Amino acid sequence: MLLFICTLLLFHKPKAEDTLCQKMGDPNHALLSKDGDITIGGLFSIRSIEISPSFAFKKKPQLLSCSSVNLRDFRMAQIMIFAIEEINRSEQLLPNVSIGYKIYDSCGSRLSSMSATMALMNGKEFAAGDTCNRQSPIHAIIGETESSATVILSRTTGPFKIPVISHSATCECLSNRKDYPSFFMTIASDYHQSRALAYIVKYFGWSWVGAVNSDNDYGNNGMAIFLKTAQEEGICVEYSVKFYRTEPEKLQKVVDTMKKSTTKVIIAFLSRVEMVNLLEQLSIQNITGLQVIGVEAWTTAKSLITPNSFHVLGGSLGFAVRKINIEGFSDYVIKAFWDSAFPCSQTEGNSSQVKLNCSRYQDILVLKNYIEDVPEQRYASNVYKAVYAVAHSLHSLFKCKEQAGCKKDLAIQPQQVVEALKKVNFIVKFGDHVWFDNTGATVAQYEVVNWQQNSDGTIQFKPVGYYDASLPPDQRLVVNTENIIWAGGQLEKPRSLCSESCPPGTRKAAQKGRPVCCYDCIPCAEGEISNETDSINCKQCPEEYWSNAEKNKCVLKAVEFLSFTEVMSIVLIFFSLFGVGLTVLVTILFYSKKETPIVKANNSELSFLLLFSLTLCFLCSLTFIGRPTEWSCMLRHTAFGITFVLCISCVLGKTIVVLMAFKATFPGSNVMKWFGPAQQRLSVVAFSLIQVLICVIWLTISPPFPRKNLEYYKEKIILECSLGSTTGFSAVLGYIGLLAVLCFILAFLARKLPDNFNEAKFITFSMLIFCAVWITFIPSYVSSPGKFTVAVEIFAILASSFGLLFCIFAPKCYMILFKPEQNTKQHMMGKIQQS
Repeated sequence: MLLFICTLLLFHKPKAEDTLCQKMGDPNHALLSKDGDITIGGLFSIRSIEISPSFAFKKKPQLLSCSSVNLRDFRMAQIMIFAIEEINRSEQLLPNVSIGYKIYDSCGSRLSSMSATMALMNGKEFAAGDTCNRQSPIHAIIGETESSATVILSRTTGPFKIPVISHSATCECLSNRKDYPSFFMTIASDYHQSRALAYIVKYFGWSWVGAVNSDNDYGNNGMAIFLKTAQEEGICVEYSVKFYRTEPEKLQKVVDTMKKSTTKVIIAFLSRVEMVNLLEQLSIQNITGLQVIGVEAWTTAKSLITPNSFHVLGGSLGFAVRKINIEGFSDYVIKAFWDSAFPCSQTEGNSSQVKLNCSRYQDILVLKNYIEDVPEQRYASNVYKAVYAVAHSLHSLFKCKEQAGCKKDLAIQPQQVVEALKKVNFIVKFGDHVWFDNTGATVAQYEVVNWQQNSDGTIQFKPVGYYDASLPPDQRLVVNTENIIWAGGQLEKPRSLCSESCPPGTRKAAQKGRPVCCYDCIPCAEGEISNETDSINCKQCPEEYWSNAEKNKCVLKAVEFLSFTEVMSIVLIFFSLFGVGLTVLVTILFYSKKETPIVKANNSELSFLLLFSLTLCFLCSLTFIGRPTEWSCMLRHTAFGITFVLCISCVLGKTIVVLMAFKATFPGSNVMKWFGPAQQRLSVVAFSLIQVLICVIWLTISPPFPRKNLEYYKEKIILECSLGSTTGFSAVLGYIGLLAVLCFILAFLARKLPDNFNEAKFITFSMLIFCAVWITFIPSYVSSPGKFTVAVEIFAILASSFGLLFCIFAPKCYMILFKPEQNTKQHMMGKIQQS
């Protein structure tokens, strides 16, 4: 039977209209209220200190009580009432509909905030027997001030589709439409502010910062976005610490971390209360000189201004909500508010009730004639816009028309207000355009303010720039650096780097185990450059370029060739011309003594041809000096090959003449008729034509050409003559070598032939020098770098030419000049007889 009753009770659901409504516990009355056709709720931390009742469980706990008026939130409650009364007087907006309000004090406490939220949702007292219609008496709620409290408010009202519009809760978490589908805010989300913090750090060139945040939804979400953006922008965070207002131990650890750190730039993503606690500890421990970058929650908070606060926060920079003057509000808070909206001012009723009201609000009454802070109220415009946003949405729902008025008989549900708020689009009287994006937020627009001290010692929040997220990325942040006073009263921007910037010509090398902003500057390698500060990599110069001494620019490589202006070239030219001069002198001497026996005996015609070819050999060395061109490359190698073959051919002819002359002395020998002057000329021409033919074939198939040698030296270009066909060059040298060896062999065989002046001895010695020079030339040519290769080749030409000149002609010149008595036919014939 008992089981049956339990089952019946479990599956029996009473109908909604049969459900009786009743309140549990003591009612929580609104701090400020007014009846109207439509009611808007408000939650503000008008008092900041909550006095908790006793929870000894010996008696029923009393209601929560609060103290210490928070002037900023009290002004926001006033601006809400001011906006509502302004709308109620309007003939264009909700012309025949009156708006009422219920404003609760959340005391800056999550417990009080929850209590006030439930009171707003429950509405008025119920008479016995009343039923619940599941409809909230509140059509929208303005609040809360802090993000954490707003999260509680939005999660509580969310299932009932009651729209919540916050004026200062900026946590990015509230932009999640899945979790908070009926939440709106007339202030920008912290997504923009967090990114703007990273942008301003980068703007000032700081790459090494510390970060501290409130350990709540506001601080944790904002700091997470900042850290992500900072990483994207190349900013390193030395430390990131957090604490909550009720955690003094964590606060002390935060201060200790700040003392030990090397960075002087601090990102303080703190709500106002946490900033008050941090400022107190920094002042006690006399920690100054920190460049603090703050957020809108505390940057312009008057409560932070104390006699010692400027020593810590002087020069701070931060973002702030734009300051807007709302016309008529200053006059309203002096008289109209106290006369109409404030309960204690109502004198109707018995005196005991008035006395009770005044006792409840005695701490607020102190502010009755105080209005100096009104121009500094930066969040007042956000509350004003929130009220007008609700009014415009209701205006559309009630189908209001200018002359016909509004249809007051329509039952407006909170869910309808939510949908209407998504579509609102209007301009308030001070010019701001009000609309909500798909996250329920408005456009991010901040002032950049700087804590500065006036000459009279007062602290002002001086605007020095702005951030507007609606502008293109490169125009969003504008800062007038000249107007900034930095930490410690300095006029020069502080530096905050883990490592100094790497100048052009170096690259950054990360330090092991440290953040990327900590690095060493490594000079670029040879042939590489970096032409910007803090370059990550060095760039390789193009093939024909090389790095300059500073490694910050690629310059054309030096082109190396044997020029006429070099000392080495001048020396070689001197010896070349000296050789030409000596050869000409010998020629003149021989020509003047051509009738003497010694000139005649040694075949004067071949001697003059040899002297001519030696002159060409000396002169051909000049073609190797200077900038290689297509014509000079072909000329130098062919001229060298042909002139030397002509020279060796003459020497070979002289050698054969010596042999033939000896053979002719034998009885009955007529060998000289086979190698007379005509045959001698023909042999020289034939030997030379073979070399000419080799050169022509070489030049036709693959001629020498100028080439830039980039392989031998990395830092310079060797401009040289490429051989074109190595086979062609080898053939030229081989043919010269063949003639030289043949000449050497014949001369060697004829060296001991009987003669008073046997020329074969000198030819043998000259060929020995010639072959020695060119044999040693080959390895020297191969191993010599750049222009020295050409110099070695010229040296070989000159050395072999001088060898031929001196070995063959020096003895004859000596006899002609110094032994003329021996230059006779009788002397020469006598010597032959003696042998």
